[in-house]
Amino acid sequence: MSTEDAALERLRYPIGRFEEDPHPTPEKYERWIDRIAALPGELRTVVQGLSDDQLDTPYRPDGWTVRQVVHHVPDSHLNAYIRTKLALTEDVPTIKPYDEATWAELPDCSGPPEASLQLLEALHQRWTATLRALDEPARQRTLHHPEDGRLTVGRFIQSYAWHGHHHRAHIANLCTRMGW
Repeated sequence: MSTEDAALERLRYPIGRFEEDPHPTPEKYERWIDRIAALPGELRTVVQGLSDDQLDTPYRPDGWTVRQVVHHVPDSHLNAYIRTKLALTEDVPTIKPYDEATWAELPDCSGPPEASLQLLEALHQRWTATLRALDEPARQRTLHHPEDGRLTVGRFIQSYAWHGHHHRAHIANLCTRMGW
């Protein structure tokens, strides 16, 4: 990998790519759920006080703007919440993928981030309440993703703990690089 490619990889994946833990424990699930619960406040803090020009700055070349990232997180986590509930209430439901890049171009992703921050706060209150109540058989419930195959609720917990932290790091790293 060239130096330029490695630099772009660090911008795209500031905390590294997601890797599923093959040996999750109840304690690890608790930490992942705590990370999901903390995200709304952390995301609010990292964007607090940013100007419209700063919100409209891409976090990397050809990447989303800070504003789009803030709006993307609740879009993604809403889908994850619904998918979790489907997996818990249906027998291996097939979920519908969505084009997140196109969603980021919709008009609701160009407005102030406050509505998305409020949505994320309310969503994570409900989602983490659900996740904290799950036992191991519930975490092993599965759904079918047309592109990724069978996924468990436990994998969702891991991946969305990573996902929120990943996007918060995009913004925090940009702020550091720009001296904001």
